[in-house]
Amino acid sequence: MSFNTSSRQLSKTDEAPEDTPSQEVTPLDAPAPRDTVQAEAPQTKPSEADPLKAETPEARIPEAETPEAETPEAETPEVSAPEAETPEAETPEADAAEAEAPGAEAETPEAAAPEAETPEAKAAEAEAPEAEAAEAEAPEAEAAEAEAPEAEAAEVEAPEAGATEAPEAETPEASAPEAEVPGPDAATAAPAASDTPDTPATPHQRWWRRRGRGGWREKYPVAARVLAWTTTAVALAVVVVALLMPTQADKFRLAAFVRLPVEAIFGAALLIVLPRKPRIALAVLAGLGLGALTVVNFLDIGFNEYLGRGFNVVLDWSLFSDAQGYLQDTFGKGGALGIAALAVTLVIVVLALVTMSVIRLGNLAARNTETATRTTLVLAIAWVTCAALGVQYAEGVPLASEHTLQALQFKTAQVRQTLRDEAAFRKIAKKDNFANTPPDQLLTGLRGKDMMITFIESYGRSAIEDPVMAPGVDATLTAENKKLTDAGFAAKSGWLTSATYGGSSWLGHSTFMSGLWISNQQRYRTVTAGERLTLPGAFKKTGAWDTVGVMPGIQKAWPEQKFYGIDKLYDSHKLGYEGPKFSWSTMPDQYALTAFERLVHSKKHDKPLMSTIILTSSHQPWAPIPKLVPQDQVGDGSVYNAIEKAGKRPADIITDSTKSKQEYGKSIQYSVSSLINYLVKYGNKNTVLIFLGDHQPIARVSGNHASRDVPVSIVAKDPKVLDKIADWNWADGLQPKHDTPVWKMDAFRDRFLTAYGSTPAP
Repeated sequence: MSFNTSSRQLSKTDEAPEDTPSQEVTPLDAPAPRDTVQAEAPQTKPSEADPLKAETPEARIPEAETPEAETPEAETPEVSAPEAETPEAETPEADAAEAEAPGAEAETPEAAAPEAETPEAKAAEAEAPEAEAAEAEAPEAEAAEAEAPEAEAAEVEAPEAGATEAPEAETPEASAPEAEVPGPDAATAAPAASDTPDTPATPHQRWWRRRGRGGWREKYPVAARVLAWTTTAVALAVVVVALLMPTQADKFRLAAFVRLPVEAIFGAALLIVLPRKPRIALAVLAGLGLGALTVVNFLDIGFNEYLGRGFNVVLDWSLFSDAQGYLQDTFGKGGALGIAALAVTLVIVVLALVTMSVIRLGNLAARNTETATRTTLVLAIAWVTCAALGVQYAEGVPLASEHTLQALQFKTAQVRQTLRDEAAFRKIAKKDNFANTPPDQLLTGLRGKDMMITFIESYGRSAIEDPVMAPGVDATLTAENKKLTDAGFAAKSGWLTSATYGGSSWLGHSTFMSGLWISNQQRYRTVTAGERLTLPGAFKKTGAWDTVGVMPGIQKAWPEQKFYGIDKLYDSHKLGYEGPKFSWSTMPDQYALTAFERLVHSKKHDKPLMSTIILTSSHQPWAPIPKLVPQDQVGDGSVYNAIEKAGKRPADIITDSTKSKQEYGKSIQYSVSSLINYLVKYGNKNTVLIFLGDHQPIARVSGNHASRDVPVSIVAKDPKVLDKIADWNWADGLQPKHDTPVWKMDAFRDRFLTAYGSTPAP
């Protein structure tokens, strides 16, 4: 062990402190300068100890009973201790210390405790056992230790008996030595305790160390354990839920989460065997991946609820702008921003929570490797057994789960299929049975007729067959059919299976018009960028009709106008409406039809009209709903201000399935009544109306696993028009029967063109 000297020198004075008795000591001849001495000096019995060691300041811990053993600290030079073998005469002071030593150690064991904290203290114990004994007999040393940090750091010194306060400058320092301090005078200086890295901490430092190691956890151990176990349980629950979360709201049940996820078993096995840094890196990556999959699962739930299908990670990102527009129209700009901010926050929280949970469980497994290994092995054996035997926790819910792996496989296959589908659909879109049909061979059976193709938003099969909505809707269809009959019209109705569900109306419109199955945004972009013959386009191609569009839902530029073959478009800005919006719908259907009559139909035309009209009052959230007003009071729409204010708010019904169904049914009744009232009032013998729904309403209204069927009707005064479709076996009237034939919506175009005299020419 090496001896250090301090930069602080003891005062060179012959005068002892005022309260300190003095005693002469014969100084030891100064040894030759050296850097180090033996690290482990041979220990001797107290009777054989070097007397000079007993006289050093380290050994001479004075006692109140033996003042003769005290030596003025200022006059005692600190010297390096000689080896234990040096023969010297024993002094009475040493004998006194030896006599007291055994009892001191037995009576005050805590006096020796600080010495075990540092290597210097251990060395001092090995070299000067007499000093330990004397220190144990001096209770005054403990009081001085609290007042003098330097003395505590050395842990072998104490103030003399009877002294009240010992000046720090006069306290000999005997703590950790400095290396290579030459000269015989080096023993006269000792370092301060704060300058020595291995010096035991002061009480203040110990308090901070305790706080750093545990702090409140040491103070409240029970609460700390409860919190730790609770946090671990929450982390485990988060990971299990993320691994087993269904993608449809109706499948959320306890049985779905009481299973053994194989992904967790493999993950735990991998985290157990990895070193710390790779383990944490893997846990972070796995947590972020699982968190991202959880976000996609939430999107799947939402898309299944509103669109009847899962989220397509390739195509559906563009739909968020439409969703934002819908929220803004429904809840206002502030509400839409709030919902968007909440959605972003939830995404961040999910990613962070899942990642932190995986890291915590990985660290827990690493700290308890043996237990974690056993548990993982047992769970693996249980999973293999349950999988082999086909054990089910509930019907259709296997106990051995591969849910996450299956979800990843499905999404991967979906991405591949989406990428392949684009190329395949381009080839399909190029094939058109009527692409080359001459104009004079198109629609010969409808020449001279005013055609109307009208879509009623969200008008689905559920409106006619659901027990909550059907009574009101069926009664309306019966009443409106009687109006038609009284006015000389007749109707036939059937079912079409829409390419979309719950939303994305443009997919249903394009499917019906183009004769192609447009089930996603990619197909829609592909077909609208081409020159596919649409129903309005076929009427335009003949040169015998003027084509117009009345689309109150269009609020910005609409380049698809050219694709559809519409000569003139009347969007929400060109219909002259001055009334309030009804949630997403920019204007009531009654007003849109009245504006069509005023701006288009009532005008004199050289040709019949082919009109495409989209009615929006039955668009979700179905609150508030307009009411029919006398035709002569429609005006510019200001009459609807009072009706809109008196109506229900979206928040009143949006979370209640029964209320949503009731209000949805009322909106369908309003739209159908508005259309039939218009037809009866303004239609004539040459008017032919085709109206249908574009898709079913959302699952909260149509029910889980509802079909995608929508009703379609053809209405005309001329019986020849309906005679041409007699072989379709559609039902008479506005209400199709349950067993009426069902076609896919993309089949209608070719059937319609063929029925009314068009000649196929691919």
